[in-house]
Amino acid sequence: MFKSIKSPSPYTKTWISSITQVDSTVWNYLAKPLLTPFLEWEWLWNLEDSGCAIAQEGWLANHLLLWRGQKLVAAAPLYLKGHSYGEFVFDHQWADLARRIGIDYYPKLLGMAPFTPAAGYRFLIDPDITELSEIKNITDELILEIDRFCDRHKISGAHFLFVDPTWKHELESRGYSAWMHHSYIWENQNFQSFDDYLKSFDSNQRRNIKRERKAVTNANVAMKVYTGEQIPHHFYSYMYDLYSDTCDKFWGGSKYLNRKFFEQLRTCFSDRLVFTAGEVEDNPVPVGMAFCIRKGENLYGRYWGAAQDVDSLHFDACYYTPIDWAIAEGIKTFDPGAGGQHKKRRGFPATPNYSLHRFYRPRLGQILIPHIQEVNEYEQRQIEALNQELPFSFEQPTLANILEDKGQQSKIC
Repeated sequence: MFKSIKSPSPYTKTWISSITQVDSTVWNYLAKPLLTPFLEWEWLWNLEDSGCAIAQEGWLANHLLLWRGQKLVAAAPLYLKGHSYGEFVFDHQWADLARRIGIDYYPKLLGMAPFTPAAGYRFLIDPDITELSEIKNITDELILEIDRFCDRHKISGAHFLFVDPTWKHELESRGYSAWMHHSYIWENQNFQSFDDYLKSFDSNQRRNIKRERKAVTNANVAMKVYTGEQIPHHFYSYMYDLYSDTCDKFWGGSKYLNRKFFEQLRTCFSDRLVFTAGEVEDNPVPVGMAFCIRKGENLYGRYWGAAQDVDSLHFDACYYTPIDWAIAEGIKTFDPGAGGQHKKRRGFPATPNYSLHRFYRPRLGQILIPHIQEVNEYEQRQIEALNQELPFSFEQPTLANILEDKGQQSKIC
């Protein structure tokens, strides 16, 4: 239940152990204005209610709320973690180092949408609050309470993963260290059609993409997009079957979601879903399928699987058909999901994303902060090298540059 903490400020802080302890409308009033869909009440509730992100799986919800009177003015979605699985930011070496020098690395306090390596995490603040001084005060209050919580419970560190790039500078100004990673993000260069997208490539890659799409057609597989209420009910459970099979074949122990999570998407999140299905005539069950999440002008690829081995079906279902649809829908950016350098060959430049870290054990900070700085320099060189190999016919502005410019221009609050 709620645990209130007295404060000389006009705000009251409470920690809750379940998203169900906040009304969905109240939570979403803070979450809906954000670019990311993955901090909305329904997504977090489904992860919890389905049994995927719960204490028994090493994800103990510990969300921080900030109230002014009876009004919720801010929230920080947080979890106490007993391991580092399902995060896609790999700090296992940090945990091993802590063990060797006699420090308990776990539990740690983590801010992210579980199992969701898509940038956009930040504190949720009442959109009606527009005064920069008040936004600063609210952010400071949340950070201070997190510091107190970690000190009181002897937590080794607080970590925010896949953060909103414009929020990164705000946390750095408050003493957090930024660790650079990279993902692959497609940006719509004002394309009017899929042919426009093809024209952005050099001739060799343009031919390759055409060949890959033709291979799917030659296998008598037709690609179709389903959204919202158009999505057949049986797709949800079937998507779990495909996801589970893909995990077993390629991802080892990374099957974090269960059938209940997929089935509940139909009732709690279908308005944001985009399924791309490879279908054979007269068969209601696709031979392969992927699904994405849309919010506004942003598209996020999540999971994929196939019941048959069809040449290039993966590329069409996960990249080409979503891009074709995204251009028609006016989507500006498409994050296809974690991993895979092959994405750069299909128009997804390497783009920085960041995690933010504060250590409450001085020895950890003394060792790891310089290490983070060295890793960031290496990561920047890696991103530059990867993007030198992009098969474009002319130099294009990348989302990495655009996001960095936005971050530099954002006001610290």
